[in-house]
Amino acid sequence: MSTGNMNLTLKVWRQKNTQTAGKFVTYKAEGISPDMSFLEMLDVVNESLTRKNDEPIYFDHDCREGICGSCSLYINGHPHGPKKAITTCQLHMRTFSDGETITIEPWRSAAFPVMKDLATDRSAFDRIQQAGGFISINTGGVPDANLIPIPKVIADEAFNSATCIGCGACVAACKNASAMLFTSAKITQLGLLPQGQPERYSRVQAMVAQMDEEGFGNCTNTGACEAECPKEITLNNIAFMNNDYFSAKLFREEQAHDHTGGE
Repeated sequence: MSTGNMNLTLKVWRQKNTQTAGKFVTYKAEGISPDMSFLEMLDVVNESLTRKNDEPIYFDHDCREGICGSCSLYINGHPHGPKKAITTCQLHMRTFSDGETITIEPWRSAAFPVMKDLATDRSAFDRIQQAGGFISINTGGVPDANLIPIPKVIADEAFNSATCIGCGACVAACKNASAMLFTSAKITQLGLLPQGQPERYSRVQAMVAQMDEEGFGNCTNTGACEAECPKEITLNNIAFMNNDYFSAKLFREEQAHDHTGGE
């Protein structure tokens, strides 16, 4: 355990709702243990605000174990904070120095409107997955998973893509607010496995179309998404998605439409 508590200055984005303008408000965070997580520090600040009859800071959280992707805060210019490959709930206050000023913002994207303070509406991600991020084939009885032969290299790649938690850090990090890394991870996860083959080419068209409809920006391959992703999802997923998308449009569009009932 670390010794010595810290006193910090927080510049926090406060915004009543989507329709109103927001602003930064400065707060003091005093007596903060270096062993606290970042969210525990905010809990302490909120307890202090509540005692003063001030409105606490609104932020999303759930599992606090780096799994759910809810704790999406933009901290000192980085999604989830300055440390690599962790979420906000896994960020500890020993990362910061006594007396430091910490700036905390919500994700900045037109497709992620601010609901209140630091919480944004990320339901656009849900709609992208609903557009094609599923397998609808009728499998009948449940077979033993070991009966489906999948090369280990393919299984490992699919698993790596599946580790995406949909937090939106890729969108927050991208200068274009692109959702390509998220969308491609979901497409790759299913597109690599045998179960995902029947809808492979309809899936990529449907999910890319929904991504565009949600208003996310285009990818310009700067790599900021990969650098800031807490689960280290790689740009290889975007290459896989682009390959499948162009294959669908050039060679398999009729087949893809057959699966979706499109024109």
